Amino acid sequence: MGDLQPLPDELRHPESFPRRTKAGRGLSVCYRGKTLLSTIDPVTQAERTAEAAPLRDSTLYFCPSPLFGYGLTRLLERIEAAGFDSAVLCAEMDRELLALSLDGADSAIPALLDHPRFSMPGIAEAGSLPGKSAEESAARLCAFVRRRWGSRRFRRVEVLRFSGAWRLYPELYAALAEALRAGIATDWANAMTLVKLGRRYMRNFIRNLALVPRTLPLSGLSFGMEPVLVLGAGPSLDGFLDSLDSLGGKGPPDRSGRGPFRIVCVDTAIPSLRARNIRPDLVIALESQHWNLRDFVGARGWNAALAMDLSALPATARVLGGPCYTFFTPWTGMAFFGRLEAAGLLPERFPPLGSVGLSAVAAALKLSGGPVIVCGIDFSFSADSYHARSTPGHREKLRGQNRFRGILNQAAAFRAGAFAALSKSGRPVRSDPAMRNYRDLFEREFAGDPRLRDVEGSGLPLGLPTLSFAEAAAILRHGNIRGAAGPEKPEAGNPEYDRARAAGLREVIGRELGALEQLLRILRGNTAAAPGEIEALLDFCDYLWAHFPECAAAGRRPTAADTIFLKRIRAEIEPFMGLMEITLREIGRG
Repeated sequence: MGDLQPLPDELRHPESFPRRTKAGRGLSVCYRGKTLLSTIDPVTQAERTAEAAPLRDSTLYFCPSPLFGYGLTRLLERIEAAGFDSAVLCAEMDRELLALSLDGADSAIPALLDHPRFSMPGIAEAGSLPGKSAEESAARLCAFVRRRWGSRRFRRVEVLRFSGAWRLYPELYAALAEALRAGIATDWANAMTLVKLGRRYMRNFIRNLALVPRTLPLSGLSFGMEPVLVLGAGPSLDGFLDSLDSLGGKGPPDRSGRGPFRIVCVDTAIPSLRARNIRPDLVIALESQHWNLRDFVGARGWNAALAMDLSALPATARVLGGPCYTFFTPWTGMAFFGRLEAAGLLPERFPPLGSVGLSAVAAALKLSGGPVIVCGIDFSFSADSYHARSTPGHREKLRGQNRFRGILNQAAAFRAGAFAALSKSGRPVRSDPAMRNYRDLFEREFAGDPRLRDVEGSGLPLGLPTLSFAEAAAILRHGNIRGAAGPEKPEAGNPEYDRARAAGLREVIGRELGALEQLLRILRGNTAAAPGEIEALLDFCDYLWAHFPECAAAGRRPTAADTIFLKRIRAEIEPFMGLMEITLREIGRG
């Protein structure tokens, strides 16, 4: 592999270089006062470990600090003999030991580097350069596994130790193994989401393409260097919004008629803001399902600006009555997305963060070069407070209160998996694994950004400096965080109907309809297929099958020889054609 290179001499430390001694079959190693390989027969001991390893299909065997790679060849032979789709991943986080592992004279590892079931990323790839955190090392290693073998290749991680060198960094190797497990679990959770909601995402996406000629991409909006307050809908939102009274609501307007800072909120926070007569500068909407319309009850014609994902529920764009901006979050890889992007018809791409709160923070960081204050993104709750006051969930609990049922939400607070935690202000709160995963994702994505600050309250720590209400109010009133910088851009207004983009969309969708019609004629038996034509059409129209369980899990489709698969494809074609025809009519009405 190209990323594995011997370390340059200037990076080595001769006074602490590992000492090798002959020991039966192989070499023993002493390093930093520890014996890392057996002094009697290290090869035999490693092979016994390989023989004793439990073999399972779709398993990633993680081998921390393998040194000379004794036992790895035998492990790979057993995996291949069993016919399992498993693989071996080695990681070395010590510079000197990595050089030792790549020494072809004594190590078995160089001969294994071209093996399709084996990989050992170098130091830079694994993320162990000086100053890198364990979290960053883990993220890089997970990304390497996805590049090397693809997503959802494995179902589990087994740790095998062929040497004692892992004891030099036990916490780090444990963190890497846990990150690999979490990464695999996340990939499979994403596959399940794709199975459940992939068809709906695509249906919404096709309908929302009609918005493209009528709206600006979110990149067409800018807040310049103004401070931005990002509001989630967690319980801590109430205390902070009540404290805004000290600012005079949203603050006294400047000459342009705006207050001294901007507000970006998630859609679920709309009722809480309306109850306090606070209008945000931008509402972020991601939700693809109809139940999310509860957030907009009573807000029709509110004239608030909206930024929505192209996979969000199409009705969302018609409620608030203010300017509408669009962005795009790819939920999976699609050839259709590539064709639209090549034609310049997709708005700004956002990373798939899975949470409207995280997307709101990402949007605020793009829109302003000034400070960004986060509040109400809690990832925690209590028995009597799951969301902020006036939100749909809170109102539902109030409406359901009677002599037999109180306002406490015991079902959420004490359900399986929920656990006790401490908030950033030291208060006892509750959380669950899904919220904790989003909190961890927030920290990986945003911790370390000098413009970001969090506000005290009942939320979990986000890896950001925490401000009191008074400190946050001072920043929002008066300006910048030291070190924050960003370009000043004029704020763009919404465009009139863009005829060039409308013409481009009509052309792209027309080609899609042509491909779908041809595939339908072939599957009906009305047209004979040329050699390879069905395969090419299935790849072209990948949105027909991307949400099928077997396709979402494997990341690929069955062949055209699978007649059951083709019958299911046949049932998908006409509904998608109908959606595209509706979109074409809406575009034509511009």
